[in-house]
Amino acid sequence: MRDIRPNKRTAALGSAGVLVAATLLAGAVAAPTASAAGGRSGQDREARGAALAAERAGKAGINWQDCPADWGLEKPIQCGWVTVPLDYAKPNGKKIKIAVDRIGNTGTAKERQGALVYNPGGPGGSGMRFPRRVTTKAPLWTNVAKAYDFVGFDPRGVGHSAPISCADPQEYVKAPKADPVPGSEADKLAQRKLARAYAQGCAARSGKAVLAQMTTPNTVRDLDVVRAALGEKKLNYLGVSYGTYLGAVYGTMFPGHLRRMIVDSVVNPSREKIWYEANLDQDVAFEGRWQNWQDWVAANDATYHLGTTRAAVQAKWVTLRAAAKKKPLGGVVGPAELISFFQSAPYYDSSWVPVATAFSKYFAGDTKALVDAAAPDLTDKAGNIASENGNAVYTAVECTDAKWPTSWAKWDRDNTALHKSHPFMTWANAWMNLPCATWPVKQQTPVEVRTHQGLPPVMIVQSTNDAATPYDGAVELHKRFKGSRLITEKGAGSHGVTGLVNTCINTRVDAYLLTGKLDTADVTCAPHAIPKP
Repeated sequence: MRDIRPNKRTAALGSAGVLVAATLLAGAVAAPTASAAGGRSGQDREARGAALAAERAGKAGINWQDCPADWGLEKPIQCGWVTVPLDYAKPNGKKIKIAVDRIGNTGTAKERQGALVYNPGGPGGSGMRFPRRVTTKAPLWTNVAKAYDFVGFDPRGVGHSAPISCADPQEYVKAPKADPVPGSEADKLAQRKLARAYAQGCAARSGKAVLAQMTTPNTVRDLDVVRAALGEKKLNYLGVSYGTYLGAVYGTMFPGHLRRMIVDSVVNPSREKIWYEANLDQDVAFEGRWQNWQDWVAANDATYHLGTTRAAVQAKWVTLRAAAKKKPLGGVVGPAELISFFQSAPYYDSSWVPVATAFSKYFAGDTKALVDAAAPDLTDKAGNIASENGNAVYTAVECTDAKWPTSWAKWDRDNTALHKSHPFMTWANAWMNLPCATWPVKQQTPVEVRTHQGLPPVMIVQSTNDAATPYDGAVELHKRFKGSRLITEKGAGSHGVTGLVNTCINTRVDAYLLTGKLDTADVTCAPHAIPKP
C-alpha cells in the first residue's frame, strides 16, 4: 500500500491503489543472502557482478552538471548518472543509468563527513528532492547539512532512472473509479480482471526481462554502486518507509560498507511479512489511525461541525461515501477518489487540517472544495506520468520481491474477514496488490535480514501508531540488527518521524549523524505537538 493519489503523491509505503484508481538503495563481495537469482551459484554471480559494477563506478565517478531545467532542481544542486547492470548476474550485459543529484555540505572542508544518501520510500518514490532541504533551508537539517553532502537518487525504474510503466498514464488517472468495497461477486470478478490486465500491462509496456530485475536486492546493489561512484568507502544512509527496507537489506548484504544509517518508520523485514502479510497488517493499523484522526475532528467540533464523537464523524464519512457512490461529486469523485484523498490523514498529521477542512466544507454546502482536493488533474501530463510510474514500480518491486498467494479464495477469505472490523482501507489495498497473484515473472525469495560482521550501530526511529508501517516492524528490525537503538515516539502516528519537530528525536538524529553517538539504551519520546485547527 502506498499513497499515490494522482498529482498529490507522497513517498510512502501505502495507497488506495491503481486498481481502485486505474481500472504501498567497491569493494568486497557482499555477505551471502537469499537473493533474487535463486541458488548459491546465482547469488555468487550477483555478488561478483555487484562488486565489479562498484569497482567500475568508483573509477568512473560522476560527471556532475547543472540539473536539466525540467527536473525542478535549482542551483547549486547538481545532477549526474551512475551506470549499473540491469542484471547483476550479467554485469557485462545490458546497462541502465541511475539518476543522482547532490548539494555540497554547507560547512567547511574540515567539517565534511561525506555524503548522506536518502530514500523516501515507495517502492516507487524519488529521492531527488532531498538536496532541496538545503536550498530551502529546512531548519531541522541545518546542522547535518554542515557535515554532509545531501545526495538523492531515483531508484531503478523510477523517474529518470530507466522508468517503467504498466498502463497509459491518462487512462491511469481517469475518474471516477469503481468503488473498492465490493457489493457483489460480480464486483470482485471485475476487480480481478482489472488486476490481471494490469499485471499483463506491466509485462507488455516494460518487458518481462526488466520486471524480473525490479527487486529490492537489485536496488540495494544499485545503492552500493552509487556509494562507490560518489567516492565513498562507506555509506551514510537515511531511509524512510520502504527506504527502511532498502536499508535493512543493505545492512544485511553490505554490512561492511555502512558507516551510519537511520531508518525511520520501518517496514517489517521478516520474510513472512514481505509482502502479502505486511499489507494486511497495514489495514489494521490504518483503521486505528483513522480513528485517531476522527477523535481529533470530534474534539474540534467547534471548528469543523462534523460531530462531537468518533461515531458521529464516522457517520458523516459513511454519508459522504454513499452520496459519492450514488452520484460522483463533480462527476469525478467517487468512493475510490475519496479514500485516496482521506487516507492522507491517517498517513500524516500535516494532512489532518486540510482533509478535515474539505470534509467540513462539503457538509456546509461547498462541494467544490472537496472536488478540487480529491479529483485528479487530468491536464497535468508530467504529474500523471509520474503517478503512473510510481505505481508501476511499487507493483513491480513488491510482486517480484516475494511469492504471493495465487489462490483467489485465500485473498477473498482474508480480506473479507479483515474488512468486517477494518473497513477503511482493506479492499482498496487488496485490489492494489492483486496483480501480484498473476504476476508474469518469477517471484523471488526475500533476503533474510540479520546481523553480519561489520554492521555498525543503526538508529531506528518509529511512532507507535504509524499506519503505513506498523510499530512491530521497528521492533523486529531492532531484534535482527544487533547493537541498534530504537527511538520510539509514543502516542504519535505520523509516517516519517525525522522530519517532524520533536526535540527528543531531532537532537538524537543530529548527534548520531554528526558524532556517531547513540544512547546506551533504547529511548521513548513524548509525541510531537498535534495539529491545531
